[in-house]
Parts: sequence; structure tokens; C-alpha cells
Amino acid sequence: MKIELHIIQNFAPSNLNRDDTGAPKDCEFGGCRRARISSQCLKRSVRRAFNANRLLPEERLGIRTKRVLNELIRRLRGEGRPEEAARSVAVNALKTMGLEVAKEDKTQYLLFLSPAEIDAMAELCLNHWAPLAEMSAEDGARGKGAKKAAKGAAPKEVGADFQRVLLDGRRAADLALFGRMLADLPDRNIDAAAQVAHAISTHRVQTEFDYYTAVDDLKPGDTQGADMIGTIPFNSACFYRYANVDLEELVRNLDHDWELARQTVRAFVQASVQAIPTGKQTSMAAQNVPSFVMVVVREHGLWSLANAFVRPVHPRRDEDLVQVSVVALDRHWGNLTEMYGSDGIHGAWVATMESEALRNLASGRVSSLSALLANLDQALVARDPMNGGRS
Repeated sequence: MKIELHIIQNFAPSNLNRDDTGAPKDCEFGGCRRARISSQCLKRSVRRAFNANRLLPEERLGIRTKRVLNELIRRLRGEGRPEEAARSVAVNALKTMGLEVAKEDKTQYLLFLSPAEIDAMAELCLNHWAPLAEMSAEDGARGKGAKKAAKGAAPKEVGADFQRVLLDGRRAADLALFGRMLADLPDRNIDAAAQVAHAISTHRVQTEFDYYTAVDDLKPGDTQGADMIGTIPFNSACFYRYANVDLEELVRNLDHDWELARQTVRAFVQASVQAIPTGKQTSMAAQNVPSFVMVVVREHGLWSLANAFVRPVHPRRDEDLVQVSVVALDRHWGNLTEMYGSDGIHGAWVATMESEALRNLASGRVSSLSALLANLDQALVARDPMNGGRS
């Protein structure tokens, strides 16, 4: 089973996701410039929404960090171990796993770990304290072959225990959704169950600039001019957003916990609707919720509806941008189902404030996001093998 999410979301003037020059990200699509929000930005916003809105238990949410060493030291200090000894043992534990500690006590790259994995690392540090503490400085030397040498420096049973510790990552819902890659531990990689597309505007966009000035509150009244001037690039855009979840992959990643998988899918849809990137929000406050949310449950095949906007929409005088975007998406859905059929599609439910724009999707319209989630829940429960569904 595949779950697809389609969203139309119109933002007021903003700079939600910046490029290396500080300008809003954009791209070429359909022969013209479009506003863009990167998939990485959207995924981080979703992960933040999981926690901020309590959509999933904290213990089911992963931690993405280079500072796992500090977390281990904190846990070991909590068990009464001296700070210097705790640091030495934690460093050696990470090196036993093949994870080198680089500058500023950080790992070489971001690690996506579940809280259970970090707890397990700390417990193993306590269980194998003596052999880890006895590893010499040479065992952790950097340079060519250092990682391999460090992994082999600890006793065999210690190394084996630490190699198993990362198997618990599947219990973190966001880790199961978005996956992880560990360059030094490829057998502990997790394939993502979710795909998230870059959001693109349904219309042409040009970057504009806000010219601003600031005046010193204590400035003498007879002195002319501003004390600070600058420019901030921004745009205003109606975005099409698309994501999907492979339910089979998600269940596998979550160690075949169907109830947790169901909660995760529901939370993913809710978080995607609630998630708004944080870029320049203090100065622009573009807190605009989606106007259109559609969830599709299907057996096979995946349809991004981005090509509904290959020809950029352009509202006439009596139309608005959101409405014509929904009309274009609805028309494209109708064209796809006419050409390819709807075999394998179990349901397509739409919650929207633009109901008059629907023609092909009108039969799937529901009154609210809650009703949409209820239909999704029913489809997932029917799939659960505990309820007689197919696994």
C-alpha cells in the first residue's frame, strides 16, 4: 500500500527557505522560474512538528546530531562516573563502532539515532567500562587505517555488542520514515519509507527586495539619516507539495509494529499540514495553512501531480491564485485517471476551502482534515493483518 499526500499552500510575502546568497530558493519548471522549498527543509519542518505538536511520543522520535559524545558523557556522568573518565570511555566506545570523533568533540558527520540507541550505547559503556578505559591513546589515533584499528582494539565481545547497538533505530518513527545513511556502518543504514518532493510554485515568480532602514532610538533629533540600511529578498507564492509513504517499507523499518506504523502515517499527514518552514518568520510571519489537502491510498504506482502546473497558472480578474491552482490540479487528476484508470486506488479524500473548484475529485471531498484522517485510519486498519488485512 502507498499513501500519497498532495497539498496546495499559498504563502504571504516571505523567505522561507534561503539559498547561499540569502535569496528564496527557486528553480526552472515548465520553462519559467518558480519559487521552491527544498525537501530537506520540509522534512525538518515535519520532524519539528512531530515534537512541537506532540503527534508522536518523544521516545519514538530520533535525534540528528554530531554531538552524540556529549550525550553519552551526560548519561555516564548521571551514573556517577568522573567526567574525564566518562569522556575517555565514550570516545573509545564510538571508535569501537567505527565512528571517529573529530574537532570540537563532534562526529565527522550528522548521525540520525533513536533515543534507545543512545541509551544502549551508554549502558554498554557502563557494562564494558574497564576494557574501554584501558584502550590506549594509540588505539584512537587518527589517520589512514585509524578507524579500522580502533574497531579492532577493543575485546571481541565488546566490539560485537557495540556493532549490534544500532539495530534499535527502527523504533524511531521519523528515522523509519526518512531513513539514514552511516558512511562507516553501511549495514546499519535504513532505507527511507517516505519520499518528499521539493515544493514548487504553481505560477511564475520573481524575487522582490525589501529595502529597510533603522534609526537609533538615542539619536539626536538634529541629525539626519538612518543608522542602518539593507535589503531582504522575498517572494509570495502558492506552492504545490507532494510526498508519499510506502507502508510496507515503513512497517518493515518499524520492526513490523503495525500500530506504530499507523500512528506514524497519521502523524506524518498531520505534521505535513502543520509544518511551516521557519526562515525569516520573525520579520515576515507567513503563517499560512494549506487551502487544499488530498490523501490517496493505492496498491501500486505513484502520481506526483506537479505536471498540473507545467503551464503556470494565471488567475483572471474574477479568480484567485489558490482557486485556479486547485482547478488545474483537479483537471490533471481527471486526465490521469482517464488515461491510466483508477485500478488499485482504494481512496482519494480531499479537504479544501475551494470545494467549488472540484469536478473530478468532488466525490472524495470531506468536510474537514479530521474527517480525512478518519478515512485514512479506516484504510490502514483494514490493511492490518491483525484485523484480517493483507500484510
